[in-house]
Amino acid sequence: MKIAVLFPGQGSQFLGMGREFIEADVESGALMSMAEAACEAPLARLCLEGPMEELTRAAVLQPAITIVNLICWRQLQRRLGETLQVHCMAGHSLGEYAALCGAGVIGVEDTIRLVARRGSLMEREGEKNPGGMRAVVGLDIAAVEALIAQYRGEGVVTVANHNTPEQIVISGSLAALDQVGKEAEAKGARVIALNVSVANHSPLVAEAIPDFEAFMADIPFMAPTLDVYCNVTASVENDPALIKGLMARQIGSRVRWCEIITAMLADGVDTFIEVGPKTVLKGMLKKIAPKGAAVTALQFDTPAALEACLEQLDKAR
Repeated sequence: MKIAVLFPGQGSQFLGMGREFIEADVESGALMSMAEAACEAPLARLCLEGPMEELTRAAVLQPAITIVNLICWRQLQRRLGETLQVHCMAGHSLGEYAALCGAGVIGVEDTIRLVARRGSLMEREGEKNPGGMRAVVGLDIAAVEALIAQYRGEGVVTVANHNTPEQIVISGSLAALDQVGKEAEAKGARVIALNVSVANHSPLVAEAIPDFEAFMADIPFMAPTLDVYCNVTASVENDPALIKGLMARQIGSRVRWCEIITAMLADGVDTFIEVGPKTVLKGMLKKIAPKGAAVTALQFDTPAALEACLEQLDKAR
């Protein structure tokens, strides 16, 4: 059995996320308190009670999802013991920070400080350069890239996320998204507007990168203790300086999720555990893995779901 741990990013949030672990486990509560102090925001109250409008602000949501991911990861670490070993990790966009923390690259407190600053800078750019994001379902990456290449109107549009073979997220100016979306629908795609106010992973947020690099400069990055597949390259990187540079670029770069999962499968991973809220990545995995592949997809964000996950791991050994 070769296990990969996957961490979700923005879009997986819900009110009540992390509640069972935070209320029942002293270490989980302490992690949440540490995160609140690191980013100076009432994360526990917002995660558990909302309001959702406040929770979904990038400056709040990014540390909130990250600490819930890490709380879940600590629970899995405790329970795996010495008989089962995680071989590699990846995180979807924001989730990459939890993966780097889980692999020992960044300390927990520094991870929260980083994502809080990342969120505030991206929020700033969203206010300066309004835009949005659309999911294009039913066309492959080459078809979507061709539509973008043909666009000659105002503003910018780019591929933000290559999520599955036929789920591509585009990001950019609203007029450009509208036009490319219409062209995609004309080719039979379904186009879904995402509930975001920032054109993430596009040139519209690129001005956040130098400020984020400056903030990151004094934060220590260590060599990973296990393989982490990076969003920008879709490959395993081990040099801390290179990883730090990639994390700055990640803000405006494509999330190569389909390529990451494909690479993990090629490297022999057969068991994937989504660690954190909802089952978005588990759903994507089922669309990326070849039909008939002997792949186990698990997920947990509550104690009961963790128990079920561990039972399935025991059966699969």
